[in-house]
Amino acid sequence: MIPIGKDRLTRSFPWVMWLLILANLGAFAWQVMLGADGLEAWERLALVPARLWRLPSGPWPEAIPAYLRSAWLPLLSSMFLHGGLLHVVGNLISLRVFGDQIEDRLGHLRFLGFYLACGVLAGLLHVAVAPLSTVPTIGASGAIAGVLGAYLLLFPFEWVRFVVPILVFPVMVRLPAFVYLLVWIASQVLGGYRTLADGQPAAGGIAFWAHIGGFVAGMAGIRRWRRAGGGRRGR
Repeated sequence: MIPIGKDRLTRSFPWVMWLLILANLGAFAWQVMLGADGLEAWERLALVPARLWRLPSGPWPEAIPAYLRSAWLPLLSSMFLHGGLLHVVGNLISLRVFGDQIEDRLGHLRFLGFYLACGVLAGLLHVAVAPLSTVPTIGASGAIAGVLGAYLLLFPFEWVRFVVPILVFPVMVRLPAFVYLLVWIASQVLGGYRTLADGQPAAGGIAFWAHIGGFVAGMAGIRRWRRAGGGRRGR
């Protein structure tokens, strides 16, 4: 089931959402241009949980900046890299469909901070679940999961249009957002549970726990924003 649109129009142009989409496309184009020869270059920007626990080599404090770049910077940089065309397109479709209303509600700069914070927290949960993994993790899925979590709280009854591929025929359906979002997060929890049961939380090519972490972070962020008097338009 692929989300493709909805009926509600936003009050302001979602320029942060479009800048994020362009940034992800630009990063993917860079990966493609590097090709196989540049694999090592972009893998340095991927999130590798085991790197976070390797203390910096060399004299302190001179070695700390290099350690932060190699171990902690990827919490941000990894969310702009993708493993293939379907990966980046799938993520950006979800951001396009659900992101504009969240930006409209939060305000532009607050939405940017929210998006990045959800991505970082998603990465941290992935690290916590698989702390010794040496498998590079990339993708905007954790940050976008935060957008989905926010959407569930802010627009649960919004009607969303989907394409459902049945054999070779695409079928158009409309569903309330909460139906899709609850099914999606349930599938991630089930997938995450299975990876833990198998003793391989970083296996399978899907960072389920990053998705769960981002989704929960998004919901928690919206709840905190509401308690702080959210609802007035940000900037």
